[in-house]
Amino acid sequence: MSEWIATRIDGVLRRPVTFHPDQRGSFGELWRAAWSDPLGDPMCQANLSRSDARVLRGLHVHRRQADLWIVAEGRAFIGLVDTRPAVRGEGPPIVDSIDAGPGEAVYLPAGVAHGFYAREPLTLVYLVTNEYDGSDELGFAWDDSAVGVPWPDPAPIVSERDAAAPPLAELMRTLQDG
Repeated sequence: MSEWIATRIDGVLRRPVTFHPDQRGSFGELWRAAWSDPLGDPMCQANLSRSDARVLRGLHVHRRQADLWIVAEGRAFIGLVDTRPAVRGEGPPIVDSIDAGPGEAVYLPAGVAHGFYAREPLTLVYLVTNEYDGSDELGFAWDDSAVGVPWPDPAPIVSERDAAAPPLAELMRTLQDG
């Protein structure tokens, strides 16, 4: 069984999900409770997101919630911005990105902003450590030039909410106030 693999951002982890194909299709375990051991808080809600090609969702950050994303179908470019160093006054946010395809899981700890761009039609299963109530989801502009996430498309399809999101500098005041 595969283990979690560290990335450039502290606490962001990846792991492959093994699928077993046969003439009928395939089967794969998306999640086991035992996989939570290195992650901390248990997952308590599962969600399904479907996006057309060229859709960009994000960037969003949670103060108290971790996410586990599992790509079921399609390919995602995942933009990551670790806001934790800046919130602690220890330096600027750390920016990274991950390309993920079917059968890949990515763990996103609280404080790491995240968003994704669907390179093709995308089905994403994601588990979270808190039941959704909207109070812990904060966003900032996906195209904030001060952040510089290297999105693969300069004109993706975005929601009105994501299009109107403030720059990260404005959101940082909220994060630092706790």
